[in-house]
Amino acid sequence: MGRTSTPKPHPRTEKSSRSSPFSALRRGGQGVRTAFTRKLLAWWARAARDLPWRKTRDPYRVLVSEFMLQQTQVSRVAEYYPRFLERFPDLGTLARAPARAVREAWDGLGYYARARNLHALAKSVAGTGDAGKGVTGKGVAELPNDPAELIKLPGIGPYTAGAVASFAYEKPVPAVDTNVARVMRRVFLGDNRQRLSGNRQRLIWSLAAALVPKNGKRAWKFNQAIMELGALVCVARKPRCPECPVRPVCRTGKSRRTKD
Repeated sequence: MGRTSTPKPHPRTEKSSRSSPFSALRRGGQGVRTAFTRKLLAWWARAARDLPWRKTRDPYRVLVSEFMLQQTQVSRVAEYYPRFLERFPDLGTLARAPARAVREAWDGLGYYARARNLHALAKSVAGTGDAGKGVTGKGVAELPNDPAELIKLPGIGPYTAGAVASFAYEKPVPAVDTNVARVMRRVFLGDNRQRLSGNRQRLIWSLAAALVPKNGKRAWKFNQAIMELGALVCVARKPRCPECPVRPVCRTGKSRRTKD
């Protein structure tokens, strides 16, 4: 899920766009952030789906799940994920595999650039270079745990870097995908637009970084929970506001309740 960098916003524009959400966090001191996190994690404890990639902290397995989940339904990934891991159980095995074998294992998931990028990443990290050509890779023994290093690898953008760091290494870092961005926009910005400008995207990431708990295990739960909320409740077209656990602190949810 690669992203391109965008130019730094004008200070005056950045200041005005930040005032609304960060003032929302400041109102009542730590109260808004604490209430949001508490309600979110309580909901997660009773509503989280039982998914295989949530049962592991193995960096490779987390990485495979994140590549597969890009623009693909969870039910589809749940079908392919164990088969792919059975065939390629670790980075070294995947790195040594011919491209055709990786393509065959991915067949049916679509967006085949993901498979090519994952294969290239495995060869880079495992230090085997292009399979069969004897080209030496970077010789890195394992996946790095720092998002700033992860993002340098093939096929990894800001979200995937944060997700692997959080879900594999329990680093207290944000992981903002489409679902997370939607929740953040609605809760803290009162913004229901589907597309964000570069300034707003940076604002969402800054807001997410401020919200992620500093404890790694709690950060893992928080990142999983906010994604789950966006996938199951705070959906794109018809958000289920009446059943949303964070509606009491959501600017959009409270507005909808006033209109109902």
